[in-house]
Amino acid sequence: MSLNKTTRILLISSSLWYFGEGLFGPLFAIYAEKIGGDLLDITWAWAAYLIATGTFYFLIGKFVNKSKYKKHVMIFGYGLNALLTFGYIFVHNTQQLFIVQIGLGLAEALSAPIWDSLFSKNLEDISNTFHWSLANGHPHLVSGIAIAIGGLIANFVSFEALFITMGIIQTVATIIQSRILL
Repeated sequence: MSLNKTTRILLISSSLWYFGEGLFGPLFAIYAEKIGGDLLDITWAWAAYLIATGTFYFLIGKFVNKSKYKKHVMIFGYGLNALLTFGYIFVHNTQQLFIVQIGLGLAEALSAPIWDSLFSKNLEDISNTFHWSLANGHPHLVSGIAIAIGGLIANFVSFEALFITMGIIQTVATIIQSRILL
């Protein structure tokens, strides 16, 4: 019933990633308005992210399916996500926001399916409900905590401080994730 080194690394790094991502949470709408976006801009930016993510999932999944560099691709996706999170600091209009959102969709597609595959492959008992509950429950738990903290940072400090915090946390997640190569 214990987790091996790989599954522990996967869970720890993704918990940090979801925490960093979760800091932004529902603040996205307020941020988009701050850079001049309206309701439709927010809608289109989120739609662009989801459509890009889904499209890239299909393309990348097919491309890396037989690759011996899956772990490297996943780590690159984590790093790209951290880099693009820092990119929010430089967004000044909705067009730039769309570019960041599409890039984040690509980053997720580079990492999430491979994460799922590696987690499954490294479970000793793939029918262990508790291990799957860890994999599926930890994003909700850490994101919920992060949303509360992110709101405090954005309200009492700034969005820039929030994005720097998010980027640093996601960079740490990438570094931890890279230990999977050892």
